[in-house]
Amino acid sequence: MLKIENLNKTYPGNIKALINVSISIRKGIFGLIGPNGSGKSSLMRTIATLQEPDTGSIEFDDLNVLKQKHEMRKVLGYLPQEFGVYPTVTAENLMHHLAVLKGVVDRKQREEHVSYLLELTNLSAHRKKRLGGFSGGMKQRFGIAQALLGKPRIIILDEPTAGLDPHERNRFHNLLSELGENITIILSTHIIADVKELCNNMAIIKKGKIVFQTTPNRAVDSFENKIWSKVVSRSEAQLFSEKFNVISSRLQYGQILLKILSDDQPPGFDHVNPNLEDVYFSYMGVGKETAQR
Repeated sequence: MLKIENLNKTYPGNIKALINVSISIRKGIFGLIGPNGSGKSSLMRTIATLQEPDTGSIEFDDLNVLKQKHEMRKVLGYLPQEFGVYPTVTAENLMHHLAVLKGVVDRKQREEHVSYLLELTNLSAHRKKRLGGFSGGMKQRFGIAQALLGKPRIIILDEPTAGLDPHERNRFHNLLSELGENITIILSTHIIADVKELCNNMAIIKKGKIVFQTTPNRAVDSFENKIWSKVVSRSEAQLFSEKFNVISSRLQYGQILLKILSDDQPPGFDHVNPNLEDVYFSYMGVGKETAQR
């Protein structure tokens, strides 16, 4: 289990990135959802021992992560949101180099491990190609492959499906589902569909604070019989936003599809089944603001 307690991080200029963050994450896939600037990457970097928090503690199984950084790195796989590669080095050679750094020093074992991971991420045919010639999606798949080096016990993936086409994304989902049966995976993303399809637990982070934590199914169930929708004009959208809790507003054929969160049925609105997007938007508070524009 990964246990995070009262984590705080403030950057220069009094930018509060993390505020009293406390989460317990068990084996399986944990989804962390939030918009850009919400603190997702700050939390991922702190867990990955790349930055120090101001206060708080992190434990993974029997490790004190903040004090035993080297030991944590031995069992960690990490794919940051942005990562660089050596453009003149081939995928195979860089994987071998990184594998040695992860402690896979036996040549035969390393060759088998690297070949397996390149095949797993659909890069085997490009193993001799220089990374500078890789497409965005191929680089992302390479990032996933390197995160799996050394058979980590915990994997942190920060926006891992960015740049993947639908086929690659589906392949990645299948891979994650298989891995999540035996290890801890933290999936940081703003793609709500990824959390719905993959994660057995989730949290929503907003302005450095964890504002909601449960399972995706329970999150959706908690909104049952509370979501209502109606197609309205722009002027009507503003009026409804002043009277009701508008959670989302979407332009549709020149009019606006409003969704409202309410225990009671608003006049003229129809009941719709909730989804994880509704839960997310309700905690982000962006619907009313959008409807008023």
